[in-house]
Amino acid sequence: MSNNMFCFQCEQTAGGKGCVTAGVCGKNPETANNQDELTAALIDLARAAGGKSPSKTATELVIQGLFTTITNVNFDPAKVAEWTAAVKKETAKCNSGTTYPAKDLWAGDPDVVSLRSTLLLGMRGMAAYAWHAYVLGKEDAAVSDWFFKGLKALSEEHSVNDWLGLLMEFGGVNLKCMGLLDEANTSAYGHPVPAKVTTNVAKGPFIVITGHDLLDLKQLLEQTEGKGINIYTHGEMLPAHGYPELKKYAHLKGNFGTAWQSQQKEFNNLPAPILFTTNCLMPPRASYSDRIFTTSVVAYPELKHIPDVEIGGVKDFTPVIEKALELGGWDTDKEFTGINGGSELITGFGHNTVMSVAGTVIDAVKAGAIKHFFLVGGCDGAKPGRNYYTEFVKQTPQDTVVLTLACGKFRFNDLNLGEIGGLPRILDMGQCNDAYSAIQVAVALAGAFECGVNDLPLTLVLSWYEQKAVCILLTLLSLGIKDIYIGPSLPAFLSPTVLGVLVEKFNLHPITTPEQDLKAILG
Repeated sequence: MSNNMFCFQCEQTAGGKGCVTAGVCGKNPETANNQDELTAALIDLARAAGGKSPSKTATELVIQGLFTTITNVNFDPAKVAEWTAAVKKETAKCNSGTTYPAKDLWAGDPDVVSLRSTLLLGMRGMAAYAWHAYVLGKEDAAVSDWFFKGLKALSEEHSVNDWLGLLMEFGGVNLKCMGLLDEANTSAYGHPVPAKVTTNVAKGPFIVITGHDLLDLKQLLEQTEGKGINIYTHGEMLPAHGYPELKKYAHLKGNFGTAWQSQQKEFNNLPAPILFTTNCLMPPRASYSDRIFTTSVVAYPELKHIPDVEIGGVKDFTPVIEKALELGGWDTDKEFTGINGGSELITGFGHNTVMSVAGTVIDAVKAGAIKHFFLVGGCDGAKPGRNYYTEFVKQTPQDTVVLTLACGKFRFNDLNLGEIGGLPRILDMGQCNDAYSAIQVAVALAGAFECGVNDLPLTLVLSWYEQKAVCILLTLLSLGIKDIYIGPSLPAFLSPTVLGVLVEKFNLHPITTPEQDLKAILG
């Protein structure tokens, strides 16, 4: 086993260049190298498919395999090796010849490595969205087939312009994928509606559910109903409170904790089990490792895992339920707050809700009550500098509206910034994949004002950490959206040349200070 590795896919990568001895996330070299081998095996499977319609098994392996390699999903080298073996078994059915060396993923001309990596990391992000839709019975061949096209392209030579063309094409496909997941979620659970969510926890047994998978939450709610167990969302599961078919369960009580990077502190000696449905899992401390459960592609050595079932089946969460009853929760009600001291969060402002009041919004813009919109969202993280987003939102003028999504909102979503025309100034649009909602709203506003999206009084201020943020950025760029502010640091996988092209073509801005950026935006 090699003691060396290479990984630069997350915002916190060592020295802003790459992790080479251990992952900042906690991933060890064996796991990292096994994930590279899995990626190479997926490329072989895509090449073996040879343009033919892939089998159901091959499609599921590709989507789940890419999902497995996202930051903070799978830390178990044995589990990753099992995925690789399954992929190779499927590839063998196609009588494939040559194999792609895993070492070639990060080798070659720096600009080619940058472009190749950007496409790979974007596909990893899209795979998470595609799988969440897939388990709800929604699939789009244009999305599924593009994984095979993209993986095959990784092993081929392309000019810089061809690489850029692939990235823009991918961005368009990811928009379809996010639309597919939006359709899957809303058809299963209804369109989100505004909901106030407490950060306090009632006495008695409870379960904390984190990640992104709403189907896991739905099945957990069904299996705990009437058992005296309350359910609390965590992190990216907060938007679940806005969905009618989920919020109807009275024991879906509130939201516990903030974003993923605080879990080691917030879960310390927690008298309740925690269910991880997707990332972001951090190496658990001994004080709570006995009460963590993983499911789907999430894994960590020696943690208890809830097995998958056939698509359309029901997982058995009995071990999680039994652990909740055993631990018993707290003896008294507990009060908690967000990072700014607020004890109530508001979510549920998906595109359907926002569009239902579009007339009010448009009138407010025309009357001058709303001067500017900001989309401040993306991933949260532990690296210093992310308080920028808190201060930025605090300093936005009273005649502006802040749209937000993903777990980056925990930096400011407990703030009370007041209202404009009866609407909160902070509108939580949902999970990271709900960037689709923000895009739909932006396009509708551009139509109402008979202008392009870039002509709207709208500025995107994004925070990134992992690969889902990468695929969303590529979607925004594919739509021609310019003047995006991005931070807290620029991706290590963007070479100076590639970054220069993106800055020149799309006018990307690295964030500076809230004061300086607001002045540049608003004048």
